[in-house]
Parts: sequence; C-alpha cells; structure tokens
Amino acid sequence: MYRYKPFRKLMPILLTIQFSYTMSTAQQTWRPKVLVTNKETPEKGITILRHKCDVIFPDNVPATRDDILKLVPGVDGIMWVGHYALNGEVLDIGAPTLKAISTMSAGMDYVDIEEFKRRNFPLGYTPTVLNDAVADEAIGLMIAAGRRFHEGRLKIDNSQWQGGPQWMLGRDIKGSTIGIIGLGEIGLTIAKRLKGFEVGDIIYSGRKHKPEAESVGAKFVSQNELLKESDYVFVCVPLNNSTRNLINETTLKLMKPTSVLVNVARGEIIDQDALVAALKNGTIFAAGLDVMTPEPLPADSELLKLPNAVVVPHLGSATQRTREDMSVIAAHNVLAGIAGTPMLAPYPY
Repeated sequence: MYRYKPFRKLMPILLTIQFSYTMSTAQQTWRPKVLVTNKETPEKGITILRHKCDVIFPDNVPATRDDILKLVPGVDGIMWVGHYALNGEVLDIGAPTLKAISTMSAGMDYVDIEEFKRRNFPLGYTPTVLNDAVADEAIGLMIAAGRRFHEGRLKIDNSQWQGGPQWMLGRDIKGSTIGIIGLGEIGLTIAKRLKGFEVGDIIYSGRKHKPEAESVGAKFVSQNELLKESDYVFVCVPLNNSTRNLINETTLKLMKPTSVLVNVARGEIIDQDALVAALKNGTIFAAGLDVMTPEPLPADSELLKLPNAVVVPHLGSATQRTREDMSVIAAHNVLAGIAGTPMLAPYPY
C-alpha cells in the first residue's frame, strides 16, 4: 500500500493507530466532523478520514482564511492545508469541540507554536516524507542555475543564439565545494544525492555539529567560512526569528563571484532586495529559488527580470506521490488526535 520507505517503517504504527480509532459499541453512532481546508487535497487522505468521520470543505478553491474560519465552529478536527496563519484565534473559534489539528506540511513558520504549546493542544505535521522530492528539486535548481538554463532559453527567445567555445559557460559540479546551511533531514538528503556527482568537499553550518554528517563526509564550519569557501550554497534551515534575512547584503558579499545560491526553505530567509542587487552586479553568479517573498510572486517582480535567477513557484513537495503521502500522514494525525491517542507525526513542542 505504501511505497515510500518512511511508510514501510511506519506500517506497524499505522496499524496500531488504526485499531485505536475503533470506538466502543456505545460510541459507534457518533461520527466526528473534520474540516479539510482545501477541496483539492489528495483523495488518499480524504478517504481515510471519511472512513471514520464526516468531512467538510470550504466551497471556494482556494479558500480564504475567512472562508475556513466560518467552518471551524463545531468541528472535532482540522486538516490544515495551506500556509494560512494557524494560531490561537483558530483554537478559540473551535472551542469546545475542536480536539486536534494537523498541517499538511513540514515547515511550520505560519503556526503559532508557542500558543499550541501553552494550551498543550494536539498538533501534527508531515515531516520526512517530502525530503526526497525537495532534495530532487534542489539538485534541479542547482544544475539549472549553474548551467544557465533560464538565460540560455532567453537567448533563444530573443534570437541571440551565438554559439562558440566561450559562449554561455556555466559552473562545474564535479569537484566543487558544496555548502549546506542547515543539515537537517532535507539538507542531509541533498548531500546524499550530491555524492553521485563526485563533488569535492561538503561543508555545513548550523547551531551544532550533526553526528549524521559523517555518513556523507560533511564537515561542520562557521556560516562565514561556508559562504567564503562554497561553490554552491544550499539554504535548508527553517524560518524563525534567528534565520530571517540570514542571507543579506553583508553575507552575500562573503560569497564567491562564481558561486550559486539555492533556496528550498523559505523566502524570508534571504533579503530578496539584497539578492537582486547581488545578481545584478555580479556579487554571485546565479541563484535557484523555489521560495521567494511574497508568495505568490507578482509578475512584475524585479527577480523575474534577471537572466541569472531560476525561479519556480514553491514546487518542492509537488509530486503526486509526495502529496498523497503527506495527506495520509495528516489524516492519521487528525484521527489519532480526535481519539486521544498519540499522533503518527506530532509536532515536537
């Protein structure tokens, strides 16, 4: 049933949770009500919920946050699909019936974690399952930016295809120094992918040394050293107060003029105005961005006018299997929370 390695490991847990949902005979006439905030949520997760619950959706696709809040009163659980603010207001509106919420995401920067922690409210999320998809896209952005794919296409569109031995030269990957800011699960997965490219050194920065880094031969360094030494820099840290504008005018100037910056985390980790300036004046060679500020990015954004910026609309986890698997985990989280049993993937307060 579950093709993904993380799911094979979790199957015994899933089966245990499935049995824990079974209500006593006296309770079997009661069906919890669950709000799923987006009608386009993959059917695999919805089917799991419908087996035990009555499921409701907002009428509009996409729904506004106000559309969602109108449906919160009286529900027992919510599968929160989308990066709308999730905070105490939702919990207040849902009281006293609301028992559990699960996001369908790994990043939780839009969630008021402290408020959930203060209330000890059951909150789930969907980490790990999207690691491979995000890492694949990070490698794609690395290649596209380093080899000037977007700029090359613009040359064709503008009838500027010249050719020649010095035309449109890009950056090599083999033998390059790879810098990963934040060697969490996604960063580690990227490093594993890159071993097949015969890269040179892999270095990483963060709050502390990670024992798992040894599996990919990665060396812990300061962020400044990473920026100075790396040919490719991957941004993989979560967004919080300490990482907002982590990459800015000052830190960009530490990078090589031949370096490529890849961001698959959150747009606000990079000062976007400073990045635009750095790409324009040659402070760095190119950037590959899955995330930006704001999202959706306006069509007249200065970022989109740059030939050395490869920009895609936040597609890191956007594969059919990954989104299906995320919906399954989120559904199990909600059911477990309603039943008062441990969630499959509870957010660690």
